[in-house]
Amino acid sequence: MMSCFRLATSLGRALPNRSQCIRLPQNHSTRLDVNLTRRQLSGKATGTGSGKKQSNGTFKLAMLGAFVGAATGSVYTIFTTWTDQNSHKEHEHTPPKILDSLPAGLRITKRYVNPKDTSGLEIVLFQFQTCPFCCKVRAYLDYMGVSYSVVEVDAVLRQDIRWSSVKKVPTVLIRQQNGQYVQMIDSSAIISLVATYLQDKRTDIGELAKFYPHISYFDDDGKKRMDILNKYFLMYGERTPKNVTKEIEETDRKWRTWADDHLVHLISPNCYQTLGEAFETFKWFSKAGEWDVHFPKWERDLMVYGGATAMWGIAKILKRRHGLTDDVRSHMYDALNNWTRDLKKKNTKFMGGKQPGLADLAVFGILSSMEGCQTFKDCLENTNIGKWFYDVKEIVTQNRGELHRERIEGVVITSNVNA
Repeated sequence: MMSCFRLATSLGRALPNRSQCIRLPQNHSTRLDVNLTRRQLSGKATGTGSGKKQSNGTFKLAMLGAFVGAATGSVYTIFTTWTDQNSHKEHEHTPPKILDSLPAGLRITKRYVNPKDTSGLEIVLFQFQTCPFCCKVRAYLDYMGVSYSVVEVDAVLRQDIRWSSVKKVPTVLIRQQNGQYVQMIDSSAIISLVATYLQDKRTDIGELAKFYPHISYFDDDGKKRMDILNKYFLMYGERTPKNVTKEIEETDRKWRTWADDHLVHLISPNCYQTLGEAFETFKWFSKAGEWDVHFPKWERDLMVYGGATAMWGIAKILKRRHGLTDDVRSHMYDALNNWTRDLKKKNTKFMGGKQPGLADLAVFGILSSMEGCQTFKDCLENTNIGKWFYDVKEIVTQNRGELHRERIEGVVITSNVNA
């Protein structure tokens, strides 16, 4: 995961216009080939009796090759710069995308409808049921009693997000006052946006979304990356709630960042550490996500067996990337002990006090993604995470809206997403 940026500066370097790009003459390579052929024919006609002439010919041929290589590289560089005119930019801001309407053929899987919901929000969540980041978003929406619709996305083919240029989940579409939909990605940014709106509904959700633009930066390897600006910040402006202190805000940001940067990266190496455990995990995913209801059998089998095999291999890569030892369970135990130890120091039921805060919901959401896996069972036996986890789950479940199933296999729902 990428680090959080609170403030960003716009540092732009102007790109050359296409008309300024250097082009080689079309007959340039042709002239080189003709000249080379003439020299070769001349060499054959006059003979190669002199070692000095041989040396000169080889040197010229080497220089010619170097020139052609440099020219080719220059043309390629110019071409890539021309086709991606933003490739060099750092700290470039891109606002969230706006859609005039919902995507055509939208297939709603289910809705959670809360009669007590007064938010006025119309939210469509594109998700994988057991994706840790999707679980985070659902945990927050459920806890707040917000109604929302769900589109269950095929984890392999991802057909239900073909309309989006970003093929990632969670993705949400939230209706603005003007009837258009703002698209938000990144679980932490989604939660911060909705939390900001629920604190003060006087500002349209689309306007608030502008505080969470995409921002570009270069990582330690020099590769261009994108992140969401302010994703761990709630934009209160001049209307900070009285019950929100600086300490609460800092605690929430600290643990929300920890959940994204550390805790979530321990899940795959643990849940897929053996091929057998990977298959067991994906079979639980299939059950929890009701894949037998939402997808045809061939697609389910592809997701279970193809997905499990792929994640088993990816888990090994992730283990090396994050510096984990072969005893991957110990890293998970250490992380959870770190959380419960800090919770004990606070001497409160939840990190947010008497009620779960954003940090509680983030950590709970991530852990709930593996609740049916052997990893989670081992965590319950070897750490003290259980009581806190089930205390949060009880409140989240109580506040969640009523489940309305919308989609049967093969049926496309195109009606308005309002319940």
